[in-house]
Parts: sequence; C-alpha cells; structure tokens
Amino acid sequence: MSTPNSENIFDVIIVGGGPIGIACALEAKKNGLSYLILEKGTLVNSLYNYPSNMTFFSTSEKLELDEIPFISTNPKPHKQEALEYYRRIVTSNHIKINLFERVEKIEPEDKLHKVNTTKATYTSKNVIIATGFYDIPNYLNIPGEDLPKVAHYYADPHFYATQKTIVVGASNSAVDAALEIYRKGGDVTMVVRGPAIGERVKYWVKPDIDNRIDEGSIKAVFNAEIKEIKETEVIITSKDGEQVLENDWVLLLTGYRPNFEFLKNIGINLSQDGKKIPQYDPETMQSNVKGIYLAGVICGGTETHKWFIENSRVHAKMIMQNIVGN
Repeated sequence: MSTPNSENIFDVIIVGGGPIGIACALEAKKNGLSYLILEKGTLVNSLYNYPSNMTFFSTSEKLELDEIPFISTNPKPHKQEALEYYRRIVTSNHIKINLFERVEKIEPEDKLHKVNTTKATYTSKNVIIATGFYDIPNYLNIPGEDLPKVAHYYADPHFYATQKTIVVGASNSAVDAALEIYRKGGDVTMVVRGPAIGERVKYWVKPDIDNRIDEGSIKAVFNAEIKEIKETEVIITSKDGEQVLENDWVLLLTGYRPNFEFLKNIGINLSQDGKKIPQYDPETMQSNVKGIYLAGVICGGTETHKWFIENSRVHAKMIMQNIVGN
C-alpha cells in the first residue's frame, strides 16, 4: 500500500462537531496543526436535538471554550443561547468542519489512519473521537416499542397537550418532559423503575416534580416497568401486579449510550465490567490504538453522567500537547 501524498494528510481529524470537538479544533488551530471536524449532523448536533425549553445544569462560564466569554441572560443558559454561542465560535474562528458527513470506518494505513465517510476518504496522522453518547437510546426491547406512538427523544410539550402520555424514566430529561407536558394540559403518568425520582435531577427542579406527584397533578408508579405497549393502552408491572393504562403517547426517556460498535471496530478495547469504558491513557487521552484519542463523554462508557462539557473541556489541550510533543 503506497503512502498518500503528504499534502493530503491531516495532522488531526476530529470525529464529532459538538462542544468538545470544537474545543479540539481550537487547540489544533492554536498549535498550527492541519485539522478537520467531521460531523454526521448539524453543528453541535446533540445540543440541537435537546428539548426546546432545556436549561443547562451548568452555568455559562463552565460551558465556555478557550476562555471565549459565554454571555447568557440567566446564570444557567438555555438551549438556544448555547446553540448561538457555539455557532459563533465556529464561524468567527473559521473552524474547518464538514457537516452532514458521517464517519463509517477508521482503518490503519502505513502508520496513518484512513477515515472513510459517507462522502469521501481522508488520511490523518491522528484521530480524535468526540462523538458523545446521544445517538443511540437505551432500548427496552419490549413488545410495541416500535409503534408510531413511541418516542425515545422529547422535543416540545405542545405536541402532547390534552393527551394521555406515559413518561418512562426518572432522570432530568424525563422529569423536564413530565413537568412541561403537565403544564401544557397533558395527562402525565411517570413509570419509574426505582423507588423515587433520581437523586441527580437538577436541584431546583426536584422539589417541583416531587410536589406535583404528591398532590396528584402528575401520576407516578414507582418500582415499575412497562411490559407491553399497545395501540391505545400500556401494560405495566409493579409490586401491585399488572396495570393496564389508557394511553395516547409513550416517551421512553431511559437514557442513551455511545456507539460501542464503532469503537470496537476501530480496535479500541472496552472494559468487561458492564460499564464498557474505553481504554485510554488519562494523561494523554490516547486510546490503546496509537494515534487515536478520546475526548468528552465517550470516555465514560455507559456511565454517561461522569463527563460533561465543563469537566472534559480540558481533554482538548491534553490531546494537542501529546500530539505536538510526539
């Protein structure tokens, strides 16, 4: 296999155009490295697909990249403010990014890496995987999960006004959806696998959902699971046995996971303890495959609550220091 012309070789290809991918691009540019971001969707695709009324857990300064000020109306910014902030960073800094171009395969090629996408093939000395975890829902694998009335993502509460909606889950996304739909006149029932609403729910939201459940405005069935979804009803099981609930829509907000098959196909080792944490050097963020680095929430495997924008921004600088040093 012949070595590609050096003029066509990137120093770094970054897979994923979210905040951490953008942070890596800023560091690459600062260090004079040739780079390209490849993003399968729109700019900051995961943020774009968050619920329309979402408020971040973090304050705006903790979401900042490269000390570029993030000015928001409130201490905790809204989705639209974040979209505008990251978009302005990309356009103002002339970040090189190809949108709507999915990376399908990464293969070794004469000590380099061949990156195959839906549109082209690239060659790079180094690759950074910063793809996050919002792509693949945690499916329940129950009868009826593929019905049109079922969704694994939630966007806007107006759609569910006056409708009987079951929200499965007890995390921030499930709680936000339940509260917003209730306030738009929806009939909401939460189905929660555990004994209570999750402890990691935003501290200013948790009293609200607890009070709505206590007063009966939002119904909740704890220590329960959905057994089957039908056209006009849902069967759930709990310590009280089976219940059949009339139902129009089901939101399965049971979390999401990284694309582990993509990582395995590259040759990245995953832990065998059920957490599927990818192997990497915490000092350099380089994986067990030389020249392939991990950045952001993907480093946590199934523990998607461990890494956020605010504590993984540092990965960009760590990676670039290692690349430049080599």
